[in-house]
Amino acid sequence: MQARSALFDLYGDHLRPRGGRAPVAALVKLLAPLGIAPPAVRTAVSRMVRQGWLEPIRLASGPGYSITPKAARRLDEAASRIYRTGRVSWDGRFDLLVLDAPSARRDRQRLAANLRYLGYGTLDEQTWVATRPAEDVDLLLSEAGVRFERFSAAHAAGTPGAMGLVRRAWDLAEIGRAYEEFVAEQRTLLTGVTARSGDEEAYAARFRLVHAWRTFLFRDPQLPPALLPERWPGIAAASFFDRHAARLRPAADRYVELCLDGGHRIARQKGRQT
Repeated sequence: MQARSALFDLYGDHLRPRGGRAPVAALVKLLAPLGIAPPAVRTAVSRMVRQGWLEPIRLASGPGYSITPKAARRLDEAASRIYRTGRVSWDGRFDLLVLDAPSARRDRQRLAANLRYLGYGTLDEQTWVATRPAEDVDLLLSEAGVRFERFSAAHAAGTPGAMGLVRRAWDLAEIGRAYEEFVAEQRTLLTGVTARSGDEEAYAARFRLVHAWRTFLFRDPQLPPALLPERWPGIAAASFFDRHAARLRPAADRYVELCLDGGHRIARQKGRQT
């Protein structure tokens, strides 16, 4: 687990509902159960500041970092997909983007990852397709300096045209296998985490569960049901995730509050000394 990716998970799943800010000491303590060392946390934080995801702030307990409006939008959108609070609707139209791809390989890879995150699949090196226009795609392409043209293609669900686009853009068989592997791996890891487990253990297990589930944001475009195969493994995987994420949430919340309260307690002690 990379520190930067873990910080996105931490802010999105735990700190965003608590104001989106935390002292540095709490960030270090909250990532320690995941095996992430303090220097890696501080390096990742600095990188996220440079990229416009975090901004330094001064808290009563000392220096800290808060999410930026850009990060808040991304985290809220990710949360709606992780916990599927938004409706997956489809009007029968595909959003087609024809790009002038960047010349540098690293820039192309970064652009491809961001487009997949927004729900787009690739038809060829220049053409990307989604079942709905992503809100941030225009901004993404503008910031990357990528020129593009947009087209709309209408195909009724179940028709050769619609299913042909889906098969070309996404390997649903591979995504389905990934869902099945996710359930098998996580079931093994979660078996030993019970009501008798400590809060830190439950927090770490839940963190890894959410982190593994979050990777599907870059793999599964969350197609409307009309375009999915029968007995889609993603449905059973989502039910599994929901059940265990909810089961471990109370203990995880207690551990987060404990780590955050450590900073508040230090601030209160300093206040009494002065």
